[in-house]
Amino acid sequence: MARKNKRIILEDLEVIDAGAKGKAVAKAPDGRVVFIDNAVPGDVVTVQTFKKKKAFYEGSAISFSKYSEKRVEPVCPHFGTCGGCKWQDMGYEHQLFFKQKEIEQNLKRIGKVELPDIQPILGSEKQYFYRNKMEFSFSDNKWLTLEQIKSDKIIENRNALGFHIPGMWDKILDLEICYLQADPSNAIRDFVKAKAEELNLTFFNTRKQEGFLRTLMIRTSSTGEIMVLLQFFHEDEENRNMLLNAIVEAFPQITSLLYVINSKGNDTLYDQEIELFHGRDHIFEEMEGLKFKINAKSFYQTNSEQAYELYKITRDFAGLTGNELIYDLYTGTGTIAQFVAKKAKKVIGVEAVPDAISAAKENAKLNNIENVEFYVGDMKKVFNQEFISAHGRPDVVITDPPRDGMHGDVVAQLLNLGADKIVYVSCNSATQARDLALLDAKYKVTKVQPVDMFPQTHHVENVVLLEKR
Repeated sequence: MARKNKRIILEDLEVIDAGAKGKAVAKAPDGRVVFIDNAVPGDVVTVQTFKKKKAFYEGSAISFSKYSEKRVEPVCPHFGTCGGCKWQDMGYEHQLFFKQKEIEQNLKRIGKVELPDIQPILGSEKQYFYRNKMEFSFSDNKWLTLEQIKSDKIIENRNALGFHIPGMWDKILDLEICYLQADPSNAIRDFVKAKAEELNLTFFNTRKQEGFLRTLMIRTSSTGEIMVLLQFFHEDEENRNMLLNAIVEAFPQITSLLYVINSKGNDTLYDQEIELFHGRDHIFEEMEGLKFKINAKSFYQTNSEQAYELYKITRDFAGLTGNELIYDLYTGTGTIAQFVAKKAKKVIGVEAVPDAISAAKENAKLNNIENVEFYVGDMKKVFNQEFISAHGRPDVVITDPPRDGMHGDVVAQLLNLGADKIVYVSCNSATQARDLALLDAKYKVTKVQPVDMFPQTHHVENVVLLEKR
């Protein structure tokens, strides 16, 4: 029988840092690190642990002897329950400080490479309402707050439309408001829930795998276009049409209204047939005169305005003159490739997801960009000597891998390739630092620019320029 972790009370711990995954950090009397999920650096707290390991504890603050000067009042009524904006109780200037510190520490401790002066992090102009895509789940098993549980009031209506409670796959927090996506996002979500209840439509039950309404996705763009997608567990044409028609009538500004009938065990869309109900099946995003067609399955950077800043830094680091051949690895839908194309001789984009490459080709055609080519394939297999012989040795490589960083074979091929410059865009500076250590054999880091894409969270992007020694 597995031994349960004994819960320990640790009193009057000073919170000294903000660590990985947004957790606050303190030191226990026995020297172990303590990761705390509800504190801010500068707080003095009493912690109840729920996990004990050889080198650390994990726990929650159960009382506060002193509140940090870095604290601010969270704007959202759901803060602390939702889990989506874990740093909303910390001033934005302090969020930026700890994001910068994390990148600097990862590059120094993990990378152990010679570094230039790291540029101050580029903060986001918008600290709220910056996301262009939100996904909400329906549930007939609403998460009840402690106050609701303790009250004598019987809550008969357990319907919810909102977010999963962290660590609870079958419990949904019913949202009153969300500060992540601009209007009319909240209005659309609230209307859909109210109308569904008025029509007596059933909300999904994850455990029983029954109910009618599964998820609601809302996408917006900087051009003012709106996409709404409803996911139903089974077909019920009459009720489906009543709900969708009501949405069209209430929000005539919706550009694209779509739906999916999905009766499988999970609610991922990528293997589903998307049906158009009203408008067109896509919206457009625009950046520096370029148009990008976004459909329901498209990947696009979630913070459109800050993505523009990220791409400008990437292009500036590449130092293009118009004569360069560029490889854009992990190109996704080819956004960066097309963004840099007008200042390059030619750009070759490579990506593992076939739908993303189809979208990249379509967008390049839409933008009349003729000096880009896109290829689909597993990076560690397609990015080989045969590929390089066919397309030529690049002057610049841009790489924007997933959180896991680059596969070892890709790093080895980059070292063999010997491009003059590599611009490495990363959403995980720890795996980026690991890759920089491997590239250090032939490349020197000459520029580092952190970029905050996600205010109120611990997530941060980092752009590094490597130049051949």
